[in-house]
Amino acid sequence: MIKDNKSIYSALAANLLIAITKFIAGGFTNSSSMISEGIHSMVDSINQVLLLYGLKKSRKAPDLLKPFGYGKELYFWSFIVAILIFGLGGGISIYQGVQHIIEPEPITNPLINYAVLVLCMLFEGWSLRIAVREFDKQRNGQSWWKAIVKSKDPSSFLVLFEDGAAVLGLFIVFIFMLIGHNLDLDWMDGLASVLVGLLLVFVSAILARESRSLLMGEGIAPETKEKIRLLVEKDESVIRISNIISTYQSPEEVLLVIILVFQPDIDTEDITDAITRIREAIRKEFKFIKFIIIQPAEG
Repeated sequence: MIKDNKSIYSALAANLLIAITKFIAGGFTNSSSMISEGIHSMVDSINQVLLLYGLKKSRKAPDLLKPFGYGKELYFWSFIVAILIFGLGGGISIYQGVQHIIEPEPITNPLINYAVLVLCMLFEGWSLRIAVREFDKQRNGQSWWKAIVKSKDPSSFLVLFEDGAAVLGLFIVFIFMLIGHNLDLDWMDGLASVLVGLLLVFVSAILARESRSLLMGEGIAPETKEKIRLLVEKDESVIRISNIISTYQSPEEVLLVIILVFQPDIDTEDITDAITRIREAIRKEFKFIKFIIIQPAEG
């Protein structure tokens, strides 16, 4: 199992409650930014469902159709989530915001919006706190950005980015709504919606980049390669490693291909024994390497 998904379930519960609350408040007060925030929360809810689906599919056992397993399902659905944030979340928010800037409408009963925004901040803050705590367990002393870039589990940083963007979006809406209400600037509500949309587009671009990189096939870290090289070349039948090729099939499953130059005076049986011995040594040292292919170098 990749992880317990606590952050995803908490985000899903929070976003469903928040989306309903925002839509009701936006309908009563005629606030475009509140409707945009409702769309944002609804898209986030859909995203969490897709992530859970991707996680479930990724744990399906290998079969004849997919001999290396279904781990990349998680990377595919993570990429879809990033696209949804861009298209549904960012695009619709920007469109609606521009419409309300061109034809601004006064907000009625703004106190309802203020109360809803404060309530939503509490819900989103609770969800973000859980996401931060869960991701912090995976950092291993690395900086936050370095941990995100090096992470092979997009479900963890996707929820972190979504919740972070949600909290920041709520602050933007609250501040611009407060300014617009006190200065009678009705178009400020539309501007808040545009800013929330741009925030979502920015977040989706980062998430799409990371998810695409994983989907296309990221390999193991250079320091891990070096450890494998030292381990393999300790074997008396090996002269050197010609090449190491690897790709993550899922956050905890790596496909490893090693091209080896063996001693010239050993026969086929000795090579077979050496390959078995090396494979067992690698599996013992690196639990996440599930598939190991060892090929003697030609010539």
